[in-house]
Amino acid sequence: MSLKTTIPAIGLATLLIIGCTDHNIEEPVTENPTSFKEVASIDLGGTAASEISAYDPETKRLFTVNNEASAIVDVLDLSAFPKITKLPPINISALGGVANSVSVSGGKLAIALEATNKQDNGSVIVVNTASLAQIKQIQVGALPDMVTFSPDGKYIVTANEGEPNAAYTVDPVGSVSIIDVQDNYSVKTLTFEGFESSYAQLAMNGFRIYGPKASFAQDIEPEYVAVSADSKKAFVTLQENNGIAEIDLVSGSIVKVNPLGTKDFNILSNAADVSDKDNKIVLGQWPVKSLFLPDAISYFSANGTGYLITANEGDAREYTSFDEQARVSSLKLDSKVFPNAATLQLPENLGRLRVTNTMGDIDKDGDYDVLYGFGGRGFSIYNAANGQLVHESGKALEQQVINAGIYDDDRSDDKGVEPEGVTVGLMNGKPIAFIALERVDAIAVYDVSDPANPQFHQLIKTGDAPEGILFVPADKSPNGKVMLVSSNEGDGTVKFYQTL
Repeated sequence: MSLKTTIPAIGLATLLIIGCTDHNIEEPVTENPTSFKEVASIDLGGTAASEISAYDPETKRLFTVNNEASAIVDVLDLSAFPKITKLPPINISALGGVANSVSVSGGKLAIALEATNKQDNGSVIVVNTASLAQIKQIQVGALPDMVTFSPDGKYIVTANEGEPNAAYTVDPVGSVSIIDVQDNYSVKTLTFEGFESSYAQLAMNGFRIYGPKASFAQDIEPEYVAVSADSKKAFVTLQENNGIAEIDLVSGSIVKVNPLGTKDFNILSNAADVSDKDNKIVLGQWPVKSLFLPDAISYFSANGTGYLITANEGDAREYTSFDEQARVSSLKLDSKVFPNAATLQLPENLGRLRVTNTMGDIDKDGDYDVLYGFGGRGFSIYNAANGQLVHESGKALEQQVINAGIYDDDRSDDKGVEPEGVTVGLMNGKPIAFIALERVDAIAVYDVSDPANPQFHQLIKTGDAPEGILFVPADKSPNGKVMLVSSNEGDGTVKFYQTL
């Protein structure tokens, strides 16, 4: 029998063992990224009891943000995985307001904690993962919404969203804080005033500054951070503004802001279902340019080049005194641009779709010439070095959800499947992307080793409204196999997945 026919019959891992004469060499583990199944689950409470998780390989503990009743971080012992033991939580409620995010590196847990008054400066709490003793509390900008360590553990970076109060009378500046762990946790907080002079050019490419009476710096709202493999650059989504900021961690400066443009739903490859009242699920072409407004972002490498992948959730500003959302049916449309406006605005057509009322009156005559929607309903991949778009998922992601029979038509008038979380991990030497879909309770799995042509692998069902998604490589997981963790905000569960 030839070697060619032997490989499928006995498997690559077996073949490698047969051919190996040195029994001290650890054999590579081959896992099938199309075969993830749920292997464990734990219920931490109700809504907001499970938001973001981080795993410490040294103690084999998972740390999960739980804001159901007060600000705590649940501690889960995975040393006997798939058995899960819940340990006493870390209670940080006396140190501030809501906990938003966690990250782990080198036996340290970083917790992003907003202030009791969320317009005030928040903080990062650093805790020893073994003793759970507090090491340091460091002040950062207002509303630290996400925290992450750089891969080398030298930096802790926070995206400080700086949201306004409900009345929009207090609007702190959005910022990014860089904490130097090796320099006694010294902190540098960066703001965006320096880019105000570039706003006209940024706006031409879809960047938005539009909060009531907000300055450029106040209006910026950093959401999520990804750090390059060499720990020198951070990439921060500015969700409501529709952009990505590039940060130089070494010099502690903002290098540039990349506007993200819009997605044209009138192109067949970008077709979308825009009505929840048409009694059908059909991806169609509509005269809408939707803003990407990404939430999570992840950095990965393929063929020696760095890339960014974004989950294009979409997010509208919705406050007591300011709500930018409007149904298309409520707007006055320009009759020359939309000669079929009456038909278009029917609820079974475009009438139910939520769009922004802050953009679209191009000639300032009181009617809308362009309709701008919320969210890309998919994911995008960019070249990290130059910010150029390499791949946009178009309608493909939602089509996979429809094919699986889990599309929620009630969300068609809003942001569709609403991709919120994304992470990339290496499996068999290939980068595999995991995209959490908040409105269909699922994770989409793609091979992104060819970033311009991602290959769909599978959809994994999660708990209700997956918020955080975590990939743990085989060499760090509690049982030596790749582990995927979904923290589900809607039902307070944490679910664990491994390959067959």
